[in-house]
Amino acid sequence: MGTNTSRRAVVLVSGGLDSATILAIAKAEGFETYALSFDYGQRHRFELAAATRVCAAAEVKRHIVVSLDLRAFGGSALTDDIAVPKDRSEDDLTNGIPVTYVPARNTIFLSVALGWAEVLGASDLFIGVNAVDYSGYPDCRPEFIAAFRQLANLATKSGVEGSDEWHVHAPLISLTKAQIIRCGLVLGVDYGLTHSCYDPNEQGQACGHCDSCNLRLKGFAEAGLPDPAPYCHA
Repeated sequence: MGTNTSRRAVVLVSGGLDSATILAIAKAEGFETYALSFDYGQRHRFELAAATRVCAAAEVKRHIVVSLDLRAFGGSALTDDIAVPKDRSEDDLTNGIPVTYVPARNTIFLSVALGWAEVLGASDLFIGVNAVDYSGYPDCRPEFIAAFRQLANLATKSGVEGSDEWHVHAPLISLTKAQIIRCGLVLGVDYGLTHSCYDPNEQGQACGHCDSCNLRLKGFAEAGLPDPAPYCHA
C-alpha cells in the first residue's frame, strides 16, 4: 500500500464489518481519515452505535453523523414496514434485488461524502461496497463506482478547474467476506465492535438469519474464525 501522509479522505462508515475494514485500509495507506455515517431512518440504532465505536478505535480525525430520513419515501425493508427476509438460500441471494435494497442509498451517501470532501480539500472517498459476497445491490458493482468517479470529476469545482482528480476507493469490491475479514485482522480491526444484522433484537443481538448475518457468518466460517458478534440464537 502506498503512503499519502498529507492527504485527507472521507470514509463512509456504517458500523458494519466492511466499513470497519475500509477505514483501517484508508489509515494504513496513510490518509488522514474523516468518517461519515448516516442516520437515514434505518430499522435500528445499533449500527450507528457500532460506527461510533469503530471510529473511536480507529482514532479518526473527525466523525460526523448526518441525519437524512429516507423513511420519507420508504421502499425498503430497512426503511419501511416490510419484513426482513430470513434464511434465504444461496441461490436466492444471487438472484434478483432483495427488499433490503434501499433505493439509491450509495449514490446519496457518496454525494454527501463528495460535498464534505470538497470542503475539506480532499479528493479521495472510501466506500465498502462488495461485488462478490453481496445481496444483489446494483450500487455495489464496479460499474457504479467507476460512474460515480466520473460524476465527481464532472460535478465539482476541483474537477472542473483541474486542480485535483477525484478517486473513489472500493478496495473490497472483488474480495470474498473471508478475504475481507483476514485483511481486517492483519490491520488490527476488532470485529467485535461492528454490527451487521438487519433485524436484531432489543438488546442488539444479531438474528443470525437475515442476508447480512448469513453472509457474515459464512465469511467467518470460511476464514476459520468465530464471529465475535453477539447472536440471539432465536
